[in-house]
Amino acid sequence: MKNEWHGILMAPDAGAQGGYPVANTGNYTNANTGSAEAFDSSNTMEPQIKAWYNTEALENARSNHIFAQFAKNIPLPEHHGMTVEMRKANTFGDVPRLQEGVIPDGQKFGYSAVQATVYEYGAYTPLGRRLQRHAVDPVAQDAAEEMGAAGGNTQDKIARNVALSGSNVMYCDKANGDAVTSRSQLTSGCVLTPTMVNRAVTWLKKHKAPKINGKYVAIVHPSVTYDLRETNGWINAHEYAHPEEIYNGEIGELHGVRFIESDNAKVYRGKPLASDATNLAVNAPAHDAVSAGLSAATTIPFDGGTVASNALKGRYVLIGSQKVKVTANTDSQLTVDASVTCDDNTVIYPGEGGAEGIAVYGCIFLGRNAFGVIDVDGGSLEVIVKTPEEAGGPLNQFGTIGVYFETGGGVLYEERLLRVECGSFYSTEDEDADE
Repeated sequence: MKNEWHGILMAPDAGAQGGYPVANTGNYTNANTGSAEAFDSSNTMEPQIKAWYNTEALENARSNHIFAQFAKNIPLPEHHGMTVEMRKANTFGDVPRLQEGVIPDGQKFGYSAVQATVYEYGAYTPLGRRLQRHAVDPVAQDAAEEMGAAGGNTQDKIARNVALSGSNVMYCDKANGDAVTSRSQLTSGCVLTPTMVNRAVTWLKKHKAPKINGKYVAIVHPSVTYDLRETNGWINAHEYAHPEEIYNGEIGELHGVRFIESDNAKVYRGKPLASDATNLAVNAPAHDAVSAGLSAATTIPFDGGTVASNALKGRYVLIGSQKVKVTANTDSQLTVDASVTCDDNTVIYPGEGGAEGIAVYGCIFLGRNAFGVIDVDGGSLEVIVKTPEEAGGPLNQFGTIGVYFETGGGVLYEERLLRVECGSFYSTEDEDADE
């Protein structure tokens, strides 16, 4: 398809150019005192040592790039602000048959646009001079490698979150074939089956999503992989005709979809509701001589755990099968945004995941250039090394190793991106690492 996105730069904003720390120029913030102090330009680590640290870090960073390898890179040159407008020409409909002598109506032409803003990310660790001198392990090398891995892992999660922001979602059926219409209905038996994979492929085809090197791609969690590997038709990546062409993280193929495994694939599951219990229970005394419970109530008394006031405000809970949002709470009752009818002792589950609070997995099925990540000129991941002479205060007591980058992104083609949510054999034990 000729209809592709192009990056259009927005007008620069005053003070938007930023820039990241450069050794031996300006001031640094003393990690011990918090005060701004000048670098000593006559004392610096050898450039080749810094380059070696950077190489080690970047190798670790690249190994974590699973989602970003399928994103369209949108360039953002220096001194052009912090926002990119990504535009594409709208498509025309079919060309109609003409009637002799009759001028047809003209078709409107226009553009669609998506704006994305870049943000900066960074972290560092101080390394004491005495530690580096006496430690058995090569602490500076290890710190550089781990900083690179952390930076790459963060970049990958940012790219993942861009892909997850798409609006199209499909839920896996229950084991008996019953349809599921929301995340809170998903059980551990609602696994990603070949039938659901085929359904996702059909959805992409019907929306004319172009393939990536002849195939669609799906990025899934290892727990989802477990459910797929034993299915008929699965082809392991090492069995491909050309295994040397596999993507980073690729594990196999099914129904024309190349599957990529990532432990950064999204897991939806809420944290425990109480400091000493995962779930709570409705505590509703009898409201008549026969039954105990609540009828069309928005105030839900509970027991079963220790909860601080407003600790659950803004979270979702499942009361029976009804998902509601907590607008306030005390240590013994919830106020929710919709009326609830339930019995006494009905279990209250965390509502961010599936049925009974289990883990749900967000599987991303995509075609070519479905989403984009902004490639900031001068903002690529960089490891920044400061020697004790540069960062260590009046006694040169410590150096620092840090990582810095800028990035952002957005969905380019909604019709090329589908999130398939499912349960797994491991739904009762996996947690949401991003909570």
